[in-house]
Amino acid sequence: MQALTAQGVAAPFDRAEWFALLAETGLVPLIAMAGDGAETAALALTEAGGRITPLRNWYSFTWRELAPAGPAGERLLVAIARQLKQRGWRVTLEPVPGEDGSADRLARAFRAAGWQVAVEPCDINHILPVKGRSFADYWDSRPGPLRTTLKRKAKKVETEILTRFDAQVWADYEAIYAASWKPAEDQPAMLRAFAEAEGAAGRLRLGVARADGVAVAAQVWTVENSIAYIHKLAHLESHKNLSAGTTLTAALFEHVIDTDRVALVDFGTGDQSYKADWMEEVRERFRIDCLAPARPQSWAPLAKRWLRRAVG
Repeated sequence: MQALTAQGVAAPFDRAEWFALLAETGLVPLIAMAGDGAETAALALTEAGGRITPLRNWYSFTWRELAPAGPAGERLLVAIARQLKQRGWRVTLEPVPGEDGSADRLARAFRAAGWQVAVEPCDINHILPVKGRSFADYWDSRPGPLRTTLKRKAKKVETEILTRFDAQVWADYEAIYAASWKPAEDQPAMLRAFAEAEGAAGRLRLGVARADGVAVAAQVWTVENSIAYIHKLAHLESHKNLSAGTTLTAALFEHVIDTDRVALVDFGTGDQSYKADWMEEVRERFRIDCLAPARPQSWAPLAKRWLRRAVG
């Protein structure tokens, strides 16, 4: 699957290697494709009981079409949407970005193919457009309490940022995560395989903070196409007083801004309050729910949808 997204730039969650990792977790891929000889488009999906959903899991920040920009891509997406009417009665696509036109594009394609389509926000994405700033300039704009915390606590831990995979540091990350407030990892083997591959490609930024030689916070970032992605972060609750997570996050921001010179930092999905201290803008993520009106299974959800519209 070599198709690019509409903007012509691949992200971690658009690559064939990512979908292969997902398949290894037990998801069964349904790769819907269409081509006209010169161009190819694809949707990476999975299906169960006539319901078709994206090939993704909770590690995926986004899901979107893999199709060229322009009229050719539009035609191919409509062709794929028509094909899917033979495979299922409901297609629910999420979390789809809107800023690159993906949500509008997919909704148009499925409507043109005869599906009844509803689009609604389903999540948000916190981002930091760097806008050419240095880390020092960026840091000066952070909330006072955050800057004060770093000033008071930074010397209590030592930070290290690796641009390659390290088995011992990864073991430290897993131990910290297991002892943190975070829910249990859904697919730890997949995350490790992803980190190993990103390390081999030079895209991994693996950070660890230590206090008296003990790893107390760890984070997993990647950098690609001038974007830094914050995948995972955790700290030991037993050492919460050190604010090691804050110190490590600041060190990683400094690295990706001043060394990698990224244009954007992406904090993934979710509206956790702490993200607003670090990020400056919010983007919506959308759910595109498509029902095949000729299928009896669609009639009840279609009636509910029309009722909600009538009441609203």
